[in-house]
Amino acid sequence: MSYTIITDSATDLPKHIIEEFHLHVIPTPVVIDEVDYFDGETILPENFYDILRKGTDVKTYHINEYMFTQAFEPYAKRGEEVIYFCFSTGIAGTFNAANLAKEDLLQEYPDFKITIMDSKCASIGFGLGVYMALMMQRNGASKEQVLEAARFHFDHMEHIFTVETLEYLYKGGRISRVAAIAGGLIDLKPILEVTDDGALAAVEKVRGRQKSIRRIVEMVGERGKDLENQTIGIVHGDCPEAAEEIRQMLEARYGCHSFILSYVGCAIGAHTGPGILAITFLNEKSPYFG
Repeated sequence: MSYTIITDSATDLPKHIIEEFHLHVIPTPVVIDEVDYFDGETILPENFYDILRKGTDVKTYHINEYMFTQAFEPYAKRGEEVIYFCFSTGIAGTFNAANLAKEDLLQEYPDFKITIMDSKCASIGFGLGVYMALMMQRNGASKEQVLEAARFHFDHMEHIFTVETLEYLYKGGRISRVAAIAGGLIDLKPILEVTDDGALAAVEKVRGRQKSIRRIVEMVGERGKDLENQTIGIVHGDCPEAAEEIRQMLEARYGCHSFILSYVGCAIGAHTGPGILAITFLNEKSPYFG
């Protein structure tokens, strides 16, 4: 039986991939000066980072149960099977809200078949797993095959990133005010990752923007496997020149030749600020692609 893959805007997939696969992307809410906007629909990253730089009050909240019900119900009515790949539950409450919506819909549509998978990934690391699932579906893979492959890819996805300013990590409660001020004085740049549990963690600290860029590229070589045969994700917070610099470094150093470059979307960018740079890649050779 046919099935539909849907996801949410925390994948940070570029528009051309969304359009190519006719992918249904549920937008994450972003609150700007007490007005609700929707990531990728009514607010785009290209405009969002200018808003952040102006010091505008920006908040986010995860997609709630009602929003998920609105997104899922048309499929339930049509009797379509669905896979929903979800933003990491270690960062947001999206997974729980989606399951509450599923439970409510099953009362009215008991035959509705929907599988909700917690990716435990974020941004383009999340997006890469969804992209590979879409390619498998296009090539005729069953729902069960896609789910098995997606779990492997999500579980072996590395996320390495750095930020230009500590201000937004402080605002989001990730670091103390003292640490933010002290780090700013000595130009400290943290290197962060998404853990196996899908949460954010700092792994190293370096001084200076260029050192942080070189270090995240080095970590790709330390952790990645079969890099020349996989697609590498690179995302940025409105600094495309730095993202292109990283792409060239990865190509020259490791022979990488397949990339997805995109913006960090509003939902994540609100907590990291302009200047974030992230690289995502697999730490094991994929048995499904190569």
